[in-house]
Amino acid sequence: MATVYIRRGNEMLMLYRIGSKVVDECFCGVGGHFKENELNNAKAAVLREMKEEIRLTEDDLDNFALRYIGLRNAKNELRLNYYFFADLKETANLTMDCDEGILHWIPLDKMTEKEMPVTAKHCIEHFLAEGMNNDKLYVITVNGNNTSVIELDET
Repeated sequence: MATVYIRRGNEMLMLYRIGSKVVDECFCGVGGHFKENELNNAKAAVLREMKEEIRLTEDDLDNFALRYIGLRNAKNELRLNYYFFADLKETANLTMDCDEGILHWIPLDKMTEKEMPVTAKHCIEHFLAEGMNNDKLYVITVNGNNTSVIELDET
């Protein structure tokens, strides 16, 4: 899965996803599954999903970057998530229409109160506490009740 969280000032765009086969109704970033030709390109997958779901392109964003990679074993399915973050440009034309659910601008200080998938929740919590103050890449592993977040250095 590839997801993008888009900020506008002190708010984050969240999708209240309805009818997903992967997660119950909850708040998520914008994104989805990889297509076969995108398996080695998370950026291509998230940009395609963003264009399909909310009709934005990379040109509508600033500071677009992969910030977290999440790994979790859920019901014998290994779930690998790529979490991108970006800032919405003032010139972007975002309509709040989405076939996947209902879009909301959520104040950053209310984000962790929202129901969201486990790994996404840990990602958002870490981003708000630390990640939004730097440009590092992190790996999140969720193993039962244990969560680890480590910085992934380039070697």
